Amino acid sequence: MSIRIIVAGASGKMGQEVVKLIEKTDHFTLVCGVSRTNKNKDVGEVVGVGKIDVPMVASVKEALQRYQADVLIDFTTPEVVKDHARLAIEAGVRPVIGTSGLSEEAVQDLAELAKAKKVGAIVAPNFAIGAVLMMAFATKAAKYLPHVEIIESHHDQKLDAPSGTAIKTAEGIQQERVELKQGHPKEEELIEGARGAYYHGFRIHSVRLPGLVAHQEVLFGGEGQLLTIRHDSFDRKSFMPGVKLAVEKVMEFDTLIYGLEHVIEI
Repeated sequence: MSIRIIVAGASGKMGQEVVKLIEKTDHFTLVCGVSRTNKNKDVGEVVGVGKIDVPMVASVKEALQRYQADVLIDFTTPEVVKDHARLAIEAGVRPVIGTSGLSEEAVQDLAELAKAKKVGAIVAPNFAIGAVLMMAFATKAAKYLPHVEIIESHHDQKLDAPSGTAIKTAEGIQQERVELKQGHPKEEELIEGARGAYYHGFRIHSVRLPGLVAHQEVLFGGEGQLLTIRHDSFDRKSFMPGVKLAVEKVMEFDTLIYGLEHVIEI
């Protein structure tokens, strides 16, 4: 059975990769793309794969009203993604969300709506399989090496800091350690923010530079030792295997799943 898909943000960098993934996957069918600035254009021509006779529409609301779909894939912005997901769930369409920056409250609201409507949904801060493994390994390491800092680096057009991946990593670490305030008790920041964001006793540092894609390292310090767990995405193609898996798996759920680690075996 073919899975019918709407792509929100289809003309964006991630959206373009998603369209290419759908076009080369036999059991995926793209029914429309969403891009306000490219409405009425052919999706394939916009993303550079040639005419595929699939239209762009101006909004997710219009897409859901005009086209029958099973899944909405959303890589847009934090400001609109919750509304997109809510519209999809209410229409019986399963959202797969890769947009970073959703608050804990927003995820909980969507989870309650998905449960009430019995509609599956997946929210994943990172779709790279290696990044999911990095987060899982960091959670396990925190049990034995509680002194930790996170350094995440992304391209300079990323809107949120820290990244969703860093927050998800920090949440996992926090579950495995009691709050431990690190550094010297008389430590003083000579420049505000020099030590990074404070989270349950440890620090998260965000780097934003052109040329980067998505990178994170988790540093664990112990007596006479340092453990570094690092993942690098050098190309947005690195996220596509995880997106493919999420689209396939979300068809099996009737609730919201937060984090790709819950749909793969680690």
